[in-house]
Amino acid sequence: MSGIDAARGLALLGMMATHVFPTFESNAQLTPTWTGLVFSGRASALFAVLAGIGLALSTGKEQPLHGPALWAARRGIALRALVIGAVGLSLGGLEVNIAIILVHYAVLFLCVLPFLGLDVKHLLVLAAGWVLVSPAVAFLLRPWLLTAEPPLQLGHNPLWEDLATPAVLLGDLFLTGYYPVLQWITYLLIGLAIGRLALTSASVPVLLLAVGSAVAVLAKWLSVVMMEDWGGRAALQATLLDPSYPLESLLQVNLAGVDQTGSAWWLATSAPHSGTTLDLLHTSGVAAAVVGVFLLVGRLVQGPGLDVLLPLRGAGAMTLSFYTAHLCVMASLHGRPLPSGWTVEGVYWGQAVAILVLGGIFAALSWRGPLEWVAHAANQLGRYQPARVR
Repeated sequence: MSGIDAARGLALLGMMATHVFPTFESNAQLTPTWTGLVFSGRASALFAVLAGIGLALSTGKEQPLHGPALWAARRGIALRALVIGAVGLSLGGLEVNIAIILVHYAVLFLCVLPFLGLDVKHLLVLAAGWVLVSPAVAFLLRPWLLTAEPPLQLGHNPLWEDLATPAVLLGDLFLTGYYPVLQWITYLLIGLAIGRLALTSASVPVLLLAVGSAVAVLAKWLSVVMMEDWGGRAALQATLLDPSYPLESLLQVNLAGVDQTGSAWWLATSAPHSGTTLDLLHTSGVAAAVVGVFLLVGRLVQGPGLDVLLPLRGAGAMTLSFYTAHLCVMASLHGRPLPSGWTVEGVYWGQAVAILVLGGIFAALSWRGPLEWVAHAANQLGRYQPARVR
């Protein structure tokens, strides 16, 4: 589905922007940049919601698979997740100031396997419960994990070596790391529910755009009311040892790495990467609205003639390969000044243009990316069902 792949391409470009451009100005107040305000938290959430949509499309669309076909699909997705996880663990050793999502992504695939047979109504009920309960559970468990000896937090991207300390690795992946799987399951459940809708109909994209926008705006509005009008931000600021700590800026851009313990007011924020109910609702709403927009655009441009979405959907169909290449490029530049004549803008747009051009070429030729080919082969291997002898 071209609109879905194009939205995935946008998510990739948005995540790359947060990796290349600063999300805060280099001043004492850490003033948020345009990149931080627009893409932080939203691009990665869109990526995760689209993962759920992709799983739904590959397991029956509106009519979920059941019986042997469902179990075969689960095996295929599990093997595909192992490939993605292996790539993520291999990239974890790169010297790069980027939180690599691939291992978390793989674990998320494994966690939603039991839910692949559910229809849209049950998925929506489950997602609603998850978005309400999981942040509170994480808030209660996180302090216990952080005070353990040693703390169940890696402080770095997952590596192969971390498999030797499974408790620390699992604690980080599910609760104390950059992309806490416990809360992020919400995104895949919502994506699964969206993927079970009749996406080819004329009304569903409009519904996604309208409902997603409304949820995103209401979640952000409610958080602002609680933080500013009801005194939440002042209460959180008072708990900090440093009164000059730029909490206001962090609440706008990124709470990852902030020790969100000691006050229940942390649960009232909608800050990107806070993993709260309002953060999950806001970013999921944005993701649903973006999907709706791209489905509408895909309908408008379909048919003979120039495919304006070709480069973007080509990039979206090769996110594993392009994301890996992007990380390698950023690692080669990490910790050293840019070569003479290079700019940060050039680093980003050079990669973005290369991805769009190569993605368009691969899409036009109906080729898979190299890592996509490996993941697809693993998926097909898992789905293989020997013919029964009668």
